Amino acid sequence: MKKIIAAQTMLVTIFFGWASAGAANDGAAAFDAGNYAEALTFFEQDAERGDANAQYNLGVMYDNGQGVPRDYLQALNWYRKAAEQGQVKAQHNVASFYIRGQGVPRDYAQGVKWYLLAAEQGDANAQANLGYLYANGQGVSQDYTQALNWYLKAAEQGYPNAQAKLGYWYSQGQGVPQDYGQALKWYRNAAEQGDAIAQYNLGLAYYYGQGTPQDYKQAVKWYRKAAEQGAAAAQSKLGAMYFLGEGMPYDNGQALRWCRRAAEQGDAQGQYCLGLLYATGKGVPQNYILAHMWFDLAAAAAHEDAIIHREQAATLMTALQLLEARKLAREWKPTPLL
Repeated sequence: MKKIIAAQTMLVTIFFGWASAGAANDGAAAFDAGNYAEALTFFEQDAERGDANAQYNLGVMYDNGQGVPRDYLQALNWYRKAAEQGQVKAQHNVASFYIRGQGVPRDYAQGVKWYLLAAEQGDANAQANLGYLYANGQGVSQDYTQALNWYLKAAEQGYPNAQAKLGYWYSQGQGVPQDYGQALKWYRNAAEQGDAIAQYNLGLAYYYGQGTPQDYKQAVKWYRKAAEQGAAAAQSKLGAMYFLGEGMPYDNGQALRWCRRAAEQGDAQGQYCLGLLYATGKGVPQNYILAHMWFDLAAAAAHEDAIIHREQAATLMTALQLLEARKLAREWKPTPLL
């Protein structure tokens, strides 16, 4: 079963790094020394005189509650003053406050306005977030051409989230002609920077031979990198490859390890894989109750093979065993990543 994961999450981050210029250096030095009161005095003095960097830094202190009680309204006030003077980090943060609805009512149009100002100054995160907003029609009319433009600008600066999105768009032919070679290029760029979604999708490209010759060893390599970061889809793929001996020797113990980690996060393919292991007694003692439970959970997500295997397992179980398996499935809760 092939399952490309879309890198659709918008990284609505807040910049907290210091902006230093002139006397703001003294404030930053005081802050780094742990003297928040002195830093606050320096920043307030310069901010009141209109220094944009000091205004931004004051916003950071109110945003984090460092040296002052946390106050999002005050943080936004100082970010806005700096942003109106063209301070790019402040522009980004004002946008993020509006997108999150933090200290102000959520307002995508205002978010777009301030991201655009930061993006035009070359801020890669703002460019990627503009791409997301245009792709999803939030605060602007949906426009794949504009989305692609901003994703590309961010990706060319090495921003992995945008690179992963471009990889997905090229692999699916979304907003661009389908091009597996371009998809592979952008997935690789993001994957090499540690982006788990890109690592998983790069593994898929090698597994299915899309944009590159089929190579199970490379698929295992990239699935493993994503799996070790907690990507459930990659964990279930890696478990299945151990189970089938694809690209490496059979190893039911490793199959069990990775399928269980995926299953416990709620991944249907991982649940199906774990059900197979219990049903066949590979890597674990054979247990039809647990096999039925995991097949049942996967079946609830419309996993067709799980539905078939659940019914097959049921024919080998007593009525009491079926009741127990169904009870376990009803009571099961996913284990979130820490």
